[in-house]
Amino acid sequence: MSSFDTPLAVFGTDTTVRDAIESLRELVQKAFITYIFVTDSGGRLVGVLAFRELLFAKSDQRLAEIMLKDPFSLKPDMPLVDAMRTVVTRHYPAYPVTDDSGRLVGMVRGQSLFERQAYEISAQAGSMVGVEKEERVATHLMRAFRFRHPWLQLNLLTAFVAAAVVGIFQDTIDRIVVLAAFLPVLAGQSGNSGCQALAVTLRGLTLGELRALSPRKLVFKEACLGLLNGGVVGIVAGAAMWFYARSQGTGHAVMLGVIVWVAMTAACAISGISGALVPLTLKRLGADPATASSIFLTTLTDVASMGIMLGLATLLIR
Repeated sequence: MSSFDTPLAVFGTDTTVRDAIESLRELVQKAFITYIFVTDSGGRLVGVLAFRELLFAKSDQRLAEIMLKDPFSLKPDMPLVDAMRTVVTRHYPAYPVTDDSGRLVGMVRGQSLFERQAYEISAQAGSMVGVEKEERVATHLMRAFRFRHPWLQLNLLTAFVAAAVVGIFQDTIDRIVVLAAFLPVLAGQSGNSGCQALAVTLRGLTLGELRALSPRKLVFKEACLGLLNGGVVGIVAGAAMWFYARSQGTGHAVMLGVIVWVAMTAACAISGISGALVPLTLKRLGADPATASSIFLTTLTDVASMGIMLGLATLLIR
């Protein structure tokens, strides 16, 4: 967490209810107070109180007698995602922030946490395609250019990789021209399959769901989904290739249809694996899992889909 508030309603364990109420009469005029925090002589948080406890307590009782002991707290160096994951089932109006020794160093309101999380989520879609979190609609033209352009250069470099794969099989395309019409079909379908896996994986990382499902199981699941989706979609695409090849008078129409089916199935499986592995790898490397994930994913899916189909077609003509 990058920032938190300074709590005002902080009292010692020996403070009486009467004294606390008298102090609160002035404090509530300065700020909105939700909880009373109780600390020991060393400033360590030992308890928390709501106004309800003060209302029903005797005026001469000490706060140590009526406080909730060992309260939940956040850490100042805790990432926002981890903080949100920790408090998602608590729904408290405010949370104390303590250091490693238990000293009360601040307070953060639940509303602020959820507002910042909403901002992070809204920025995630842009991060996937290289749009920095700092960029807004009103961001100056040249500043937005500096944010976006480096990622476009990276995207261009990765596009050259996909183009190089096509170039390797240029002779095959020249001899079986109908293949060119199905290159974008394969790339588009496998890319969409990979983006689905990417979206689910990013959601799982954000919500902490990968603690219940290991990364290995997630990758296996996405591979199986890719095989299933690719196999079904590949049947339609293969039939379309067969029909198109026959209408163009191209030989081996049936084999070309089978090639498209196999390529679609394999490419969607690879794209599912890639959609899960890209954000997991970025996280392991200490980078933001959402940062430009789709750029790397697109390259992997394009190379896989085009390479498999053109490679099989090359074996056919030999």
